[in-house]
Amino acid sequence: MTASGVSTHCPYCALQCAQALTPVAGGVEVDGRDFPTNRGGLCRKGWTSAAVLRAPDRLTTPLVRGTDGALRPASWEEALDLVAERLLRTRQVHGADAVAVFGGGGLTNEKAYQLGKFARVALGTANIDYNGRFCMSSAAAAANRSLGLDRGLPFPLADLGGAGAVLLLGSNLAETMPPAVQHLAGARARGGLVVVDPRRSATARLVEGGQGLHLQPVPGTDLVVLLALLHVVLAEGLADAAYVQERTSGLADVQRSVAAWWPERAERECGVPAGLLRRTARLLAAASPTHGGPGAYVLTGRGVEQSSQGTATVTAAINLALALGLPGRVGSGYGALTGQGNGQGGREHGQKADQLPGYRMVDDPAARAHVAAVWGVAPESLPGKGLPAVELLRSIGTDGGPRALLVHGSNLAVSAPNVDEVRRRLRGLDLLVVCDFVPSETAQLADVVLPVTQWAEEEGTLTSLEGRVIRRRKVLDPPDGVRSELWVWSELARRLGSPGVFDTDPAAVFDELARASAGGRADYSGLSHERLDTGEALHWPCPATSGAPHPGTPRVFTDRFPTPDGRARLVPVDHHGPLDDVRPDAPVYLVTGRVLQHYQSGAQTRRVPELAAEVPQPWVELHPLLALRLGVEDAAPVRLTGRRGRLTAAARVTDTIRPDTVFMPFHWGGAESVNLLTNDATDPVSGMPEFKVCAVDVQAGAPRGARA
Repeated sequence: MTASGVSTHCPYCALQCAQALTPVAGGVEVDGRDFPTNRGGLCRKGWTSAAVLRAPDRLTTPLVRGTDGALRPASWEEALDLVAERLLRTRQVHGADAVAVFGGGGLTNEKAYQLGKFARVALGTANIDYNGRFCMSSAAAAANRSLGLDRGLPFPLADLGGAGAVLLLGSNLAETMPPAVQHLAGARARGGLVVVDPRRSATARLVEGGQGLHLQPVPGTDLVVLLALLHVVLAEGLADAAYVQERTSGLADVQRSVAAWWPERAERECGVPAGLLRRTARLLAAASPTHGGPGAYVLTGRGVEQSSQGTATVTAAINLALALGLPGRVGSGYGALTGQGNGQGGREHGQKADQLPGYRMVDDPAARAHVAAVWGVAPESLPGKGLPAVELLRSIGTDGGPRALLVHGSNLAVSAPNVDEVRRRLRGLDLLVVCDFVPSETAQLADVVLPVTQWAEEEGTLTSLEGRVIRRRKVLDPPDGVRSELWVWSELARRLGSPGVFDTDPAAVFDELARASAGGRADYSGLSHERLDTGEALHWPCPATSGAPHPGTPRVFTDRFPTPDGRARLVPVDHHGPLDDVRPDAPVYLVTGRVLQHYQSGAQTRRVPELAAEVPQPWVELHPLLALRLGVEDAAPVRLTGRRGRLTAAARVTDTIRPDTVFMPFHWGGAESVNLLTNDATDPVSGMPEFKVCAVDVQAGAPRGARA
């Protein structure tokens, strides 16, 4: 408790802005608090976050679907007995993998850890994954392959302030994480901010007035941009030759692969002028340490990662950073901007289909033995790899596929690609159980809904986008009838006759997580609630020591890369383009993204009156030339039709988007969900779906009220 309230953090994105919450009549009062990432600032979502605690439709009692098809109130005992009985029956008849679990990147580290343990020990299923597969999986796969470690930002965010140049691909930071923009001030002042985006987004507008460059490529061709930049760096002798020789391997293969992407050829594919590509490469090189510059960074976000070539695109970004000698240098580097509040910690401790706590791999015998010993079970009892998220959802209703699904911290009926098909499969389950604190679109499809605590009502930890482990603190009691997921899993484990202990105390669960992570890539063994309470936060890895406590690791890669030979790997990649590309019957690209006022599926922010009033519904953004050709006026209905569905929304005519592209935000459900159109094709390495680009036909729409 500070002089101004309880010290905690915002419930939304991975920036995890520091807040001070003061209990007041009817809820809490929110103030910004000084912290390295937000420096006292908050965005609109953070300032209004207390309103979610007072949502008028807050869930406060379990709900069970009756024989009439409606959800009715039930006691906790009835609801949990029903869930346990049906899970046992499903396992007995169809096998353990017929039960699946879908988690979320907003769960605390304690919950993420316990959910992975519950799935593998109490349920015995391999089929657990989470919505972080939709968020960070391509960046994680590329970083693990090239750098040996996946930590979103392997340096503190504040390090960006001294940079001479920052290349930002696929992130509209000014709307998704507004307090982070202040860290770009140094690069902007030096004219070194480079934003790659098919829209002239709020972030792209930061470069106006000589503060940087905006590259506006054809959607789905960011990889071409990166290949061309590396071509220029190598062809013009701008690489850090000593760094590449001493700290990397694989240059020859990458050099051959980018030789074909000279800027003029790249321009024909991506639409970015060759001269602008050369200028960007030279700007980055001039800011890099080898050329005496103040430092340079390459940053990626979902716009380039949510693609069937997302892993390749991030790999190309890392290749460029390595050629310039950036990773591991103070004041320079490569990083991926994690989106969800605990997207980093959520994947480190067991929610991913192939991972155990500490970022250990589930098929590693030593990892299995270590974690099984902490859990008090035999290593051979732990299941192997499960199905990644999209494949898992596709397998529902198929022979051998899941018959029961438990959903925690995710709103699949809005957030999944090709969402109409996902909704159909969810309706076909024998059992759908959803833990939530509001009746989300997914909860409304469930057979059993369990009301659980939210951010200001619980203790725990989260891991921010820069690998900083922070404390979430309880400020007020939850409404009567609401329980923590830790309690829910403990009660279900007991009913299922599970081995092991499922503690309900977050501090005790964290201590167990720390032991399970010891020696892993994401080692939290030197951390505890008690230690984190004595200071603001610590970066992982933070291993336990026999002497003075480990100080944490704000910057990784400074001495070596955590690969077998200590070197980073340059990996050759090539471009194939979107799998749902433009064609005669769908000649326009559709790209999706977020707006300032809303977050993820909108289940929280659409319940905040101020935010909902500002942006009550989605729209379709299109260029005046496209609008003129179609005969569409501003605010008039426009219809989008693609291979997977169609929808109608109001037009927003603006010259901030390419003439061959339309944009639509993704925070709404039902018939307004842009994910009715998005592609569920996946990256072959990461399993990431191709959310960010698909092809649509655009026409003047039906009058409002008509069926889409």
